[in-house]
Amino acid sequence: MRLGLALGYWGRGPDPRHLELAQEAERLGYDSVWTAESWGSDAFTPLTWIAAHTSRIRLGTAIAQMAARSPTTTAMHALTLDHLSGGRMMLGLGLSGPQVVEGWYGRPFPKSPLTATREYVDVVRQVLRREGPVEMAGRFHAHPYRGEDATGLGKPLKPITHPLRPELPILLGAEGPKNIAQTTRIADGWLPLYWSPTRTDAYEAALTDLPEGFVIAPMARVTVCDDVAEGLLPVKAMLGFYIGGMGHAKRNFHADLMARMGYADEARRVQELFLAGRREEAVLAVPDAFADEISLVGPRKRIAERLELWRKGPVTDLLVLAPDPHTLRVLAELNS
Repeated sequence: MRLGLALGYWGRGPDPRHLELAQEAERLGYDSVWTAESWGSDAFTPLTWIAAHTSRIRLGTAIAQMAARSPTTTAMHALTLDHLSGGRMMLGLGLSGPQVVEGWYGRPFPKSPLTATREYVDVVRQVLRREGPVEMAGRFHAHPYRGEDATGLGKPLKPITHPLRPELPILLGAEGPKNIAQTTRIADGWLPLYWSPTRTDAYEAALTDLPEGFVIAPMARVTVCDDVAEGLLPVKAMLGFYIGGMGHAKRNFHADLMARMGYADEARRVQELFLAGRREEAVLAVPDAFADEISLVGPRKRIAERLELWRKGPVTDLLVLAPDPHTLRVLAELNS
């Protein structure tokens, strides 16, 4: 199981520790470093900064949001950074949810997410492979554009720049069973939002007949500490925000996922509290058991024991949300 460093997205401003952590991860032999975006900082700019200050570690987006860019624009970002980094780029994509797509990006959330994702990935691959002009007469993506307000002057184009790697890896963040199953067919890897090594049956049906080399790379917060309950608080805060705030009361993919993992009543309670403005209560209502099984928190010995569960399953890459260089070093030693 390879290790990756997940830096996420910025909060109020850039985190001055991120570059130091990325450089330390490279020194420790971590395979990859990943950035993200929500409705603030973007995923590609910080990754480019890290690329300029590292030499070996692979670079991934986990995730870049599809609604933020046309598929050709995303492909341009990926091929450009792949050239500048010497072939280290991995493109992680996600559809996000209606709240973000319509509220932040000002675009309609697709009525058929599976089709929209499939078309998007198809266009990105056409750009990267550069076998001919990009053409897509899709339900959600059209190249050239031929809508009612089109000039009719658009023509199929292929990229001026020759991509460094036609088969640059594409990974998808997917949560629903149908989305995960499609991911195994159209992508090179899957970026699970939550992964429990004790509940792999929650994904079993969607992960049948995996292609050779398929990547499964979940994120997990790792904290080396003496007090497990205290160490779990940041995990619970993240879960409270995603389950309560990242979606509508009637449509929240993160809450649905928690329910499928055996915590339906608890997910509903967290959502109710968060939407009522009782955010601290919502965080405390997140079960310690759920926060614990999707993370690695506690003394070194406890983390070592629990890490074995992750290593025994289908996970190929563990993307570590770690707060400090010491935690990164401990995990590197335990995983060696």
